Amino acid sequence: MNDRLIRILTDAFPQLMEKFFTMTLPLTALSFALALLISVGVAMIQYARVRGLQRLCRIYIWIIRCTPLLVQLYLVFYGLPSLGILLDAFPTAVIVFGINEGAYMAESMRAALEAVPSGQLEAGYCVGMSYMSIMRHVILPQAFRTAFPSLFNSLISMVKGTSLASVITVTEMFRQAIVINGRVYESLALYTEVALIYLAFCSLLTLIQRWGEKRLGAYGGAR
Repeated sequence: MNDRLIRILTDAFPQLMEKFFTMTLPLTALSFALALLISVGVAMIQYARVRGLQRLCRIYIWIIRCTPLLVQLYLVFYGLPSLGILLDAFPTAVIVFGINEGAYMAESMRAALEAVPSGQLEAGYCVGMSYMSIMRHVILPQAFRTAFPSLFNSLISMVKGTSLASVITVTEMFRQAIVINGRVYESLALYTEVALIYLAFCSLLTLIQRWGEKRLGAYGGAR
């Protein structure tokens, strides 16, 4: 470490943090929200065994899980314009990340739904509840508690995965580091600084996950 390198890292830190809070976090939050909606919908269709739609859901999961996220980003951002479909970089990243992670989270939610004893669904019918009411008040709350660790792991993975948005010109934290490095040529130091920021934030999320698991475990035991 020398004075020049310390000055570069010191000057770069606020720029990186600005992009982290204004681009990386919003991108993560919006993508995760979309993924959660998709996963719940797909999992419920599979749980209910809706003919036709169940097969479509399996095809969706198969395609998304068997193709790289990077290829999906390129296909949507650089490929769809040839069909006349133009999307800005940020919405493209949100859509692609949401659809991609939704496929993985859907399998976690499906497994959690199937882990709920089937007798609870029958009991709900016996007391006059509708299917959607049973799902909302009985089945889904238990499924979310079971799937919480897997869903939170998906959130942590998505925080790190947002760095791939740099390849479609989204100026999030990693791309900002690339821009800065283009001026100062200190790749190792700058990318290490980015890695440490990711490490610190994901470590915080891990602590929150553990706290949440303990709370949910205590709540489940109280019930």
